[in-house]
Amino acid sequence: MRTIPAQKLTDAVAALCIQANTRLPADVQAALDAARTSEPWPLARTTLDLLWSNLDAAREADLPICQDTGMACVFVELGTDVHIEGDFEAAIHEGVRRGYTDGYLRKSIVADPLRRGNTGDNTPAAITVHLVPGEGCTITVAPKGFGSENMSRIAMLKPADGVEGFKRFVVDTVRQAGSNPCPPVILGVGVGGSFDKVAYLAKKALLRPLDVPNPDPYYADLERALLEEINALGIGPQGFGGRTTCLGLAIEQMPTHVAGLPVAVNVSCHVTRRACAAL
Repeated sequence: MRTIPAQKLTDAVAALCIQANTRLPADVQAALDAARTSEPWPLARTTLDLLWSNLDAAREADLPICQDTGMACVFVELGTDVHIEGDFEAAIHEGVRRGYTDGYLRKSIVADPLRRGNTGDNTPAAITVHLVPGEGCTITVAPKGFGSENMSRIAMLKPADGVEGFKRFVVDTVRQAGSNPCPPVILGVGVGGSFDKVAYLAKKALLRPLDVPNPDPYYADLERALLEEINALGIGPQGFGGRTTCLGLAIEQMPTHVAGLPVAVNVSCHVTRRACAAL
């Protein structure tokens, strides 16, 4: 049995909050750079160049890459042979509080969805824990801005809708979103499970690097087909037209009930942020 002090969780989360908001993951940078060279529409290419310049400016000035520093979504893969010495959730919330305060990041969380009232420190975090074998503890912080989160959708399709209904829902989600989520977007798609699980799958899909396809060839082919169909919509960067509407998408699937076909699409903008650390 391995013991990890709660303070170590706090320190890691604080650092990851700052890193995720000021440094774009390498796979997202690579996808954006590739889009700049392959985009044929001049206005779209100019827009992509401006987005790239924004990344450079943020890196040079050590500032957030987006003004919406998001809700702190914290994913923890916790080994079953690990004991956290102290209050696990309190340690994570404290890490978010410290990261957003020390990093001078915008605080966007309200204490109540209807009565509002900013909490002042971007807590509480949205924490997801997945138990895994062993003595490891891996933390991923994925800040999620709500300009894109608000464009996300969930549907309980009928089994008879099949793969064509599934594809239609994903593409229609992007079409309806239009320029609102600051395209080019990145999509996390969940299919299967239950009403609550499919939303988790869609968010989890955003954690997979863009250059890593689904391990199941059937779903890997679906990812490629959907990406091609979405980029044919012509929405383009910031809605100005072009072939770069979506930089990439990932599908996560799980078994479901014989009478159901749950589908969720979690929309993220071109600054899909995540930072990971193993304790």
